[in-house]
Amino acid sequence: MIQFSDNATVDIVAKLVAVTVAMFAFVFVVMVPLYDVLCDALGINGKTSGQAYTAVAATVDETRSVTVQFLATNNQGMPWEFGPGTTAMKVHPGAVNDTVFHARNPLPQPMVAQAIPSISPARAAEYFHKTECFCFNQQPLDGESAAQMPLQFIVDRDLPRDIHTITLSYTIFDVTDMAGGAVATR
Repeated sequence: MIQFSDNATVDIVAKLVAVTVAMFAFVFVVMVPLYDVLCDALGINGKTSGQAYTAVAATVDETRSVTVQFLATNNQGMPWEFGPGTTAMKVHPGAVNDTVFHARNPLPQPMVAQAIPSISPARAAEYFHKTECFCFNQQPLDGESAAQMPLQFIVDRDLPRDIHTITLSYTIFDVTDMAGGAVATR
């Protein structure tokens, strides 16, 4: 059996704690931004920006139409009923389009949700602009209540002509514990 002095034990514990902290710092400080940069550079993961697109005056291309499909998924443990008001729309590039998603909190207590969007094919993400989206903010919902969550978007006229269908999917997460007092004040 190996015996350590108290100073040696403290040194080993301090080094292990330092290595653990360094590993977490590396993952959250280096890897997350690196992942975002790689996704942007390579155009993968269909990530959309979390910012509203500012529309500019443009003409609508009525000579072509694109089908936009809407999907909704609940993250594991999210009890809300969540889905699109319509599952697909035919739109003209350059036109402003409106639709809604529906959410219902079946639990008696209030909750806060956050929706994370994804676009496929991934190369269409840069041509799909959300001007208004419930995904820009956390969505509080009282217990046993429902809400319509608006989405307004524009498919850019510069969308490559070989893309005929775009799928916008949202995954909704329960962020009640992370929202802090946001639920209590509403």
